Amino acid sequence: MVSLVLGMLLCVAIALVVMALVAVPARRAGREVLTERGEEFLGSIRDRQPLPGRSTASDGASATSDGPGTARSDEPVRAGA
Repeated sequence: MVSLVLGMLLCVAIALVVMALVAVPARRAGREVLTERGEEFLGSIRDRQPLPGRSTASDGASATSDGPGTARSDEPVRAGA
């Protein structure tokens, strides 16, 4: 088990070194790291995420109910209660 964890950590370390040697200098030089398709995908993900502090029409219904027959309360749950 220890060898598995050490192997995974080694892989992560190698990936970080590759990123430091390839992506960081490319980004500093002004070159795009992602392809055109990757940039479009990232933009579509950003567009789908709601902004903090804003709610949509569907958020109001889900804020008080988890489904039929259940309701959420804003009161904290106490241990032992």
